[in-house]
Amino acid sequence: MPIDDRPTVAAPDDDPYLWLEDVEGERALDFVDRQSRRTMDAFGGPQFARDRDALAAIFDRNDNIPYITRSGGLVYNLWKDAKSPRGIWRRTTLADFRAASPVWETLLDVDRLAADENEDWLLNWTQPRPGDNSRAVIALSRGGSDAVVLREFDLDAKAFVADGFALPEAKSGVEWIDADTLLLSSSLGEGMATTSGYARTVRLWRRGQPVEHAPVLFEVSADRMSAYASVDATASTQRVWFIDRIDFFNSELWLGTEAGPRTKLDLPPDVWVEAHRDWLAVKLRGAWTVAGQTFAPDSVLGISLAGFLEGRRDFTLVFEPGSRRALQGFFWANGKLVLSILDELQPRFEICTPSANGWTRENLQGLPEIGVIDVWRLDRHESESNGDLPANVQDPLTPSSLLLIEGLASPALLKKAPKPFCADGLVVTRHEAISIDGERIPYVQTGPAAETGDAPVYMNAYGGFGLAVKPHYNPALGKLWLERGGTTVQANIRGGGEFGTRWHDAGRYAGKRLAHDDFAAIAADLIKRGVTRANRIAAEGGSNGGILISNMLVRYPERFGALFCTIPLIDMRRYTRLLAGASWIAEYGDPDKPAEWEWLKTYSAYHTAIPGQTYPPILIATTRRDDRVHPGHARKMAAKLQAMGYEAYLYEPAAGGHGYGKDNRERAGFVALGYAFLRNKIGWDVDAT
Repeated sequence: MPIDDRPTVAAPDDDPYLWLEDVEGERALDFVDRQSRRTMDAFGGPQFARDRDALAAIFDRNDNIPYITRSGGLVYNLWKDAKSPRGIWRRTTLADFRAASPVWETLLDVDRLAADENEDWLLNWTQPRPGDNSRAVIALSRGGSDAVVLREFDLDAKAFVADGFALPEAKSGVEWIDADTLLLSSSLGEGMATTSGYARTVRLWRRGQPVEHAPVLFEVSADRMSAYASVDATASTQRVWFIDRIDFFNSELWLGTEAGPRTKLDLPPDVWVEAHRDWLAVKLRGAWTVAGQTFAPDSVLGISLAGFLEGRRDFTLVFEPGSRRALQGFFWANGKLVLSILDELQPRFEICTPSANGWTRENLQGLPEIGVIDVWRLDRHESESNGDLPANVQDPLTPSSLLLIEGLASPALLKKAPKPFCADGLVVTRHEAISIDGERIPYVQTGPAAETGDAPVYMNAYGGFGLAVKPHYNPALGKLWLERGGTTVQANIRGGGEFGTRWHDAGRYAGKRLAHDDFAAIAADLIKRGVTRANRIAAEGGSNGGILISNMLVRYPERFGALFCTIPLIDMRRYTRLLAGASWIAEYGDPDKPAEWEWLKTYSAYHTAIPGQTYPPILIATTRRDDRVHPGHARKMAAKLQAMGYEAYLYEPAAGGHGYGKDNRERAGFVALGYAFLRNKIGWDVDAT
């Protein structure tokens, strides 16, 4: 009997598994349930249960760091533990937060709310009213989806506002204009969604007004990614920024008021802009020639906003990139522009202060020399910032410490995370592999100092959207892999942002194959260096990393012993037609354009997987409530691989969104199952308590 290998590159639209795209379809759910049971029967034994419980206990520890943001002079936190798996939204003063055991004021018990309303509620985000501790709009998600229900909440009464602002489930966002007025960006309503599923309008929504009667202030065409607005209270009079987001990397920016947009900014569409008071900071993505000067990609330029609007173009070069020195982010805090930089993958921070006499620059001092440092503005709203900067520091063997930098003083320790796994005898080292085209690809290796040539290796990477991957402390990986004698490898492949736009662009569009070549080159380097052998290498990647892992399966099967493909994007023929897929065309290309399908088909593993190969075992895991990357990608790939006779497993919990679970226990189970599968398939069945 011939093997059905559809769809193929030659017949990409001959897809016998389209029925699996029906997320809640009876036939599809029957398939998913049977597949998940099969996976749990194979890998969900006693050791899995012990691992899941161990991780859940780590995630639920009462001495984990409660990360905070400040609004209206109080600090807020969403806390989850075994007693409150959905979370408690709470607040306290910064002074009390400094204490070993702060006294928290509970605002909303999400578990109680879910039980009372018989809904699968999670708290997705909150939007407090600036300068006011009395009201907020909160976003409730069913099972972790991006689509949310909006409700106004009284922070004093600790209750929802009767007849307050409320909106049914949709992909939405709000900004406060005043106590009785919101700017609403929402896909709710006929004609209000882009093809990506996001808002295409900004509406002025007044208290007591039916949302369908809220006037539209700003509108973009349906083929744009989204429209949204941001209220800026840092100027002498309130101003509103309206953003026409063309795609992931291009936008058009308008300045206006609550009456609507007035002035379109004369800037390239691929810039990233941050405005504060009378200053405009512009980060370039491509080279830009203006007023007789040419600025390199990834430069940051500064100028007076009033002067810019009057026609001046005398920009100051605030940040100049290098070949391996790249900006990772920037933000304003109390009149100072904070630059987050990776210099040869080492974190650096600069504080730039504008004035009528020019810009001054100083380095942020006193931070430890450690692998990962993240710095952000403590205050939720820029207009409320006094310059306080929290910093989180960590590396693969050093748990997080939360510091506070007040007024550029030396950082003070606020909280320190526990050590949930034993790191004795482990070391962190940096290496480089040479990819197929000669490019140097960095990676971080963590594990025993002595090489055996037989190390059980866990590899991961992302390689997309210009996002840099940093060597964070991972308690789950530490507990279930490192503590048991394994080795971990984090790859900094192209497509990420480790070295700026040129690194991203090299792994974008047709270059996505190069990002995959980079990952395979690191696997080969591990063998060359005597760390391990191919059948002892396990690899995981999620979302965009799902493309990576599925391509390791079909392009480099000889270099891996087992693969864990999570919440994945895989079918590159139909991805633009599934949920938010159209928003990623700027990263991958458009499969409906023949010229772009020519490169997309080369890394659409759903089409390039063919019978008769020696593929390593693969577990493909997704979540049903993921309304960003459609669960059909995972379902269809598993079905096709199984039809061709390969060892492929599928796991799909009913909730979780674009993540590994809706609460700590679900997340622990998802992770523990994946590691159990990987250990089993590379022949590393260590028994640990």
